[in-house]
Amino acid sequence: MSDAPRRKRPPEASAPLTKAKVLVAFARTQVPSASHLLRGIEFPLRPPTVPGSIEPLPPQKRTGADYDTEWARRPTARAARRALFEGLIRPTISAVADPEVRGLDRVGHIDGPVIFAANHHSHLDTAVLLSALPARFRNKVFIAAAADYFFTNRLAGGASALALNAIPIERTKVTRRSADLAADLIADGWNMAIFPEGGRSPDGWGQAFRGGAAYLALRCDVPVIPVHLWGTDRLLPKGAKQLKRGSTVVTFGAALRPADGDDSRRFAARLEREVAALADEATSDWWSARQRAHADETPSLSGPDASAWRRTWALGERDPHQRDRRQGAAKIWP
Repeated sequence: MSDAPRRKRPPEASAPLTKAKVLVAFARTQVPSASHLLRGIEFPLRPPTVPGSIEPLPPQKRTGADYDTEWARRPTARAARRALFEGLIRPTISAVADPEVRGLDRVGHIDGPVIFAANHHSHLDTAVLLSALPARFRNKVFIAAAADYFFTNRLAGGASALALNAIPIERTKVTRRSADLAADLIADGWNMAIFPEGGRSPDGWGQAFRGGAAYLALRCDVPVIPVHLWGTDRLLPKGAKQLKRGSTVVTFGAALRPADGDDSRRFAARLEREVAALADEATSDWWSARQRAHADETPSLSGPDASAWRRTWALGERDPHQRDRRQGAAKIWP
């Protein structure tokens, strides 16, 4: 091999620049893109800037208690909700829960907005209660739903507002925003359905009533109709993943109004006693329940203060269907 140094090849000549290529390169450096232009535009495409001397407002929340449900009461949403309820939800509840409705004669004479206050055992409670309401109440009712459960994100909030006309309510306290929204709707002629226990029962027995329904009744000067729901905890108890078929009982009580000197706490206690009397009526009979209520001997909604197995046993003894079977067996026995 030769030791002579290799010669470097001369670089290839670049392609000649045409006039068109020169113009394109110049345009790219001088003309901003469309996205560049949009990013440079301020108001009204983006919020105006805040002067440095002023503290900016905190960002507005759109979930939880701050979720806006006004759109769900517009005519289009109301028509869609009625079609969804009558075409799907109500037939499903009739097939799955088979609700037996009692005491409608106690609410037939009432005119104007009212508050329906019921015990709470299951996610089925709302649909079962709405199915039992007469059409004149059901077609203009809103549901007080837990803001920290049904309105945690915009998708869940939208579904709750559309399907149930639910509004977000803080269940740990009565906030001004929630109370004002509910009071304004009642003043506009809407009926309200609320579960004063604030959450579902963990074991089938009731919990102490909170003062939200009583407070709104006092503030808006409207009657409260106590309602007792029986059997929903057997079909879909708290924590259950599977829905069972069965039967339920919905019992309406007479309308209550605050007495002289009642505050929200006293009226809430009266309301709880009335729902307990309806529970006694649903699990025994009207006459016996009225006698016990007159003697102030109505069994408590919270059940016996005993161990878990004893509370479960006592709950089974209150099953009206088991009672009917026992009475039927006693009649057949010689």
